[in-house]
Amino acid sequence: MQRIRAGQSAPAARKAAFLDRDGVINLDRAYVHQWDEFEFVPGAVDAMRRLREAGYALIVVTNQSGLARGMYTEAQFQTLTARMCEALAAAGAQVEAVYHCPHHPKGKVPELAVDCDCRKPEPGMILRAVREHGLSLEQSFMVGDKPSDIEAARAAGLGRAYIVQSDNAESTDGLAGADAAYADLASCVDALLKSA
Repeated sequence: MQRIRAGQSAPAARKAAFLDRDGVINLDRAYVHQWDEFEFVPGAVDAMRRLREAGYALIVVTNQSGLARGMYTEAQFQTLTARMCEALAAAGAQVEAVYHCPHHPKGKVPELAVDCDCRKPEPGMILRAVREHGLSLEQSFMVGDKPSDIEAARAAGLGRAYIVQSDNAESTDGLAGADAAYADLASCVDALLKSA
């Protein structure tokens, strides 16, 4: 842990783009857990690269109730995550961290069938990332495709939250409490960087 001496200021907190995974980064095909099922949303990789170039740390925060439901294993999730991160890094869109919630109260895996503070709309994953990576809530934003993503951003105190459309049944055409709605991550990033 870094100590701050008298007269020395704390390092400035960094800005981050918090991104949901399924429906924002990749096409939401319900419980994707194999690399051959994984397909990036058109324009998403380039949008993430542009965010990184604009100085945003890229943080993925994803509910993965398929783990609690016994549909895939933690090892399968981690293997897919590693492949995704490798592909993004190769494209100049390196992700700083991926946080996932494996819980669901109605899950079949007993140790994961719990109420928790990390499953969106709860803010646990966002707040943990802020602590662990020295991030600024005020300067950061969330992009999700469901109302629960926006609710998590609001509960955490993020400066802004945006919603994009996806094939997920919980996705909405409306704002769902977001600051703005976009067709996809690419159009969201276009608007953000133009107004910056």
